[in-house]
Amino acid sequence: MTKSIIKIWILNLISILFVMLSLTHGRPINPEFRVKAVNLGGWLVTEGWMKPSLFDAIPNKDFLDGTGLQFKSVTTGKYLCAESGGGTILVANRTTASSWETFRLWRINKETFRFRVFNKQFVGLDDINVVAVTNSSTDSVTFHIVKENDNSTLVRIKASNGYFLRAKTEELVTADVSNVRGWRDDDPTVFEMTIAVRLQGDFQITNGYGSRKAAQVMKDHWSSFIIEDDFKFIASNGLNAVRIPVGWWIASDPTPPWPYVGGSLHSLDNAFLWAHKYGIKIIIDLHAAPGSQNGFQHSSSRDGSQEWGKSDENIEQTVDVISFLTARYVKNPSLYAIELINEPLSPGVTLESLNKYYKAGYDAVRKHSSTTYVVMSNRLGPSEPKELFPLANGLMRCVIDVHYYNIFNDLFENMTAQQNIDFIYNNRSSELNFITTSNGPLTFVGEWVSDWRVKEATKEDFQRFGKSQIDVFGRATFGWAYWAFKNANQHWSLEWMINNGYIML
Repeated sequence: MTKSIIKIWILNLISILFVMLSLTHGRPINPEFRVKAVNLGGWLVTEGWMKPSLFDAIPNKDFLDGTGLQFKSVTTGKYLCAESGGGTILVANRTTASSWETFRLWRINKETFRFRVFNKQFVGLDDINVVAVTNSSTDSVTFHIVKENDNSTLVRIKASNGYFLRAKTEELVTADVSNVRGWRDDDPTVFEMTIAVRLQGDFQITNGYGSRKAAQVMKDHWSSFIIEDDFKFIASNGLNAVRIPVGWWIASDPTPPWPYVGGSLHSLDNAFLWAHKYGIKIIIDLHAAPGSQNGFQHSSSRDGSQEWGKSDENIEQTVDVISFLTARYVKNPSLYAIELINEPLSPGVTLESLNKYYKAGYDAVRKHSSTTYVVMSNRLGPSEPKELFPLANGLMRCVIDVHYYNIFNDLFENMTAQQNIDFIYNNRSSELNFITTSNGPLTFVGEWVSDWRVKEATKEDFQRFGKSQIDVFGRATFGWAYWAFKNANQHWSLEWMINNGYIML
C-alpha cells in the first residue's frame, strides 16, 4: 500500500470518526445550516392576545373557564376567602384580596359555574355553611352569578340548592337566603365583584362557545389566520423555517376529547404541503401538553392549574402524541425537528419527571426517524441553565431551547433603548455562550421578540434592538425563531415589522 493511499485512508477514517462523534453529541451533519424561523403562534394553539376577536361572540364572555373572581361583601367591607387556601370554610374577613380570595371558574354553561379555590378544592355546602373541601368537581355545588345589571359590579351568588350566599358575619358565610330585593348596601347577600384573572386559550374558547359553535369558529380561524401566501412571504423574506405550536388533542383529530374540536390536524397537513412547496423546514412544537405544563393559557390550562407530569400515565399519553406526530410526517422532507414540550414551569414540573419524559419522547422520535432533531425546552422558573445536559449530551441530534424576552421581568421596567440593546450584547450573549459548547447539544433561541418596555421608542430604536438580537441569537448553533408571525400587537407581529421596516432580517 503506497503512502498516498494510506494517507487517503487515514483521512477518510478521520472524517468518518468526526461524523460519528458529531452525531453522538447532537451536532448537525451540516452545521452551516442554522434555523432562521418564525413561530406560527395563535394558529393551531390559540392565545387571546393573538386574535382577540375570536372571543368576542362568546356568550357571557366575561365568565370563561379560569376567570379569577374576588367578592367583597358590602356589609362587612371584607373579601370572601377560602380559609387556609381551601380545605375548610369560607369566611368574609379579608381586607385585601390575593390568592386565597380568588375563586377560579369552571364553566358548565354560560350561566352556571363551579368555583375552585387556591388549594384546588371546589366550593360546596355543608348543610347551609359554605365550604371548600372537595377535590372532585362533580361532588361540588354549582352557582349562578346574578348581576345587578350589565354595567354594575354588584352581584349575588346563588347556589344550586336555590339559596343565595350571604356574609352572615366576617367568620360565617352561609347559603340560606331565598328571597332578595334591591341592591342595598346593608344586604349581606350583595357582593362587589372584581375580575382579577382572565384566561383566553383553547379550553376557554371551545368550552365557551360549546362544541357545535366552536367547531365553526375554529374552522374559520384555521382557514384564514395562516394561509399559503404566508409561507410564500416567509420564504421570500429570508426565513428558512417555521415553529408551529400544537396542542396534545391534535393526535385525536378529528374527534378530540371534550371540549376540543376537530380540524387542527388538517391545518397542520396544509402547513407541510405549503412548506414543501416553498422550501421551508418545520419544527413541530408541543405547546400544550395534557394537564398543562405551566398553567398558562397557551398550554390550554382550564383554570391556571399545572397538572402535567405528575403521573406515569400522563407522561405516557404525551409520548404517544410525539410518536403520532413523528410517524405522520417523517416522510415529508419539511419535517426538521420535534419539540417535545414548550416551557415546562419549575418547580411544578420536576427535573426528574422532565428527564423521564424527555428520554421517552426522544426514543419515540428515534423509533421513526434517525435524522429529525429533538428539541428540549429548558424549564421556566427556578432552574439551572445546563440542567438538561447530563441527558442531552448523550443523545444524537439534540437541541436545547431557551426563550429570551426583554419585557416580562421588572428588571426592564426603567431601561432605556440603549440599555436594552446593551443587555442583549452583554447579558444575553453571556447566557447563550454559557449553554453553547463545542461538543454538547445544539442551542436554539426558540422565542424572542423585538418589543420592550421603552416608552416613545423611535423606529430607529426598534431597528437597532432587532439587529442586536439577530446578531446575538444568530450565534445559537441550531438557530432562532421570532414570536410570532401574526399578532394583535404590531411589534410582536414579524409580518408587520417586516412590512413597515422595523426589522431587517
